[in-house]
Amino acid sequence: MNRWVSASVAAFNGLRDPDPDRRAYRRSAVRIGLRVAIVSAALVFSVIVLVVAYLVWQLTPVQQQEPHGPEDIHVYLDTVDLLIAVLAVGGFAVLMAGAATWVIARRAVRPLAEAYRLQRTFVADASHELRTPLTVLSARVQELQTMLPLGSDERVVADELRTDTKALVDVVDDLLATAAGRSDEHAVASLEDALNGAASDMRILAEEHTVRLVVHPGRVLVRVAPTQLRRCLVALIDNAIGHSNPGGTVWVVNEITRDDVVIRVRDEGDGILGISPRRVFDRFAHGAPTESAPRTRTSNGIGLALVREIAVRAGGDVRVEHTGHTGTVFALTLPVVPYGQAPARTERSSRRRT
Repeated sequence: MNRWVSASVAAFNGLRDPDPDRRAYRRSAVRIGLRVAIVSAALVFSVIVLVVAYLVWQLTPVQQQEPHGPEDIHVYLDTVDLLIAVLAVGGFAVLMAGAATWVIARRAVRPLAEAYRLQRTFVADASHELRTPLTVLSARVQELQTMLPLGSDERVVADELRTDTKALVDVVDDLLATAAGRSDEHAVASLEDALNGAASDMRILAEEHTVRLVVHPGRVLVRVAPTQLRRCLVALIDNAIGHSNPGGTVWVVNEITRDDVVIRVRDEGDGILGISPRRVFDRFAHGAPTESAPRTRTSNGIGLALVREIAVRAGGDVRVEHTGHTGTVFALTLPVVPYGQAPARTERSSRRRT
């Protein structure tokens, strides 16, 4: 008895588990059990309907007056008792099927939950190990800044290097927060600041590939963390540059509506080849390089998958809007902050205070 009570308490505490991933897997197991129970209930109800129809048919005058032979066995049943017994057995079968399915579903998703837990642990450990070297690097860049005269070309490069180091530290912090299951539901980012930062980061890469980068401004606040918005833009622009023909142009434009903003990244490459456009957001998915735009760098096929995860988690979406021999257009949709609800402290003001 005590063992059963302990197991019940443990199961109840499991439903209140602070880990969102474990809660999600448990909810999935419960949903699977409920669906199987509904299917079982439908089957049992069908059997009950057939039994009732058979009883009604047996009670018709024609069947009642039918002569019976000596080999027939006569069994007298009470109709009400029979229906109650069928309903009781059927209900018990439905409950047992749902419980059994719930147990089987929990055991089936347990390896997936363990694999995801190991993945999150690896991301957390790797991000934590990178945190200290990046902090040291940032300190050395600041020391280098003090050694260079203001206005010199060297000081400009050092200032940009410090900005890039700060962006890398922010990415690591965001990875740590994601691995820990922390998310800021009230996060707000300036699209203009994110576009300027992404353009500054990717312009050097565009020049190396002899690709022109054109970024249109977008003055709106987006409901997503500033670091995550910048990661999305960098990944989309990096993908566009990598698949552009030499001498081509990568365009970054945006369309703002009342509820959301659509950021379109367009290249002038040969389009998506060797893979379905629906699969480019899958992890480790690769398209085929072309003769006019050969793959000049190693791509792990993770950037676009991260963009989709960030967009969906923020309540938005990302899709391939167009692809063909004239180029490809990626459309990133994110919710915006309605007019009058903008917080007093924005990303730009917080950056000035640091």
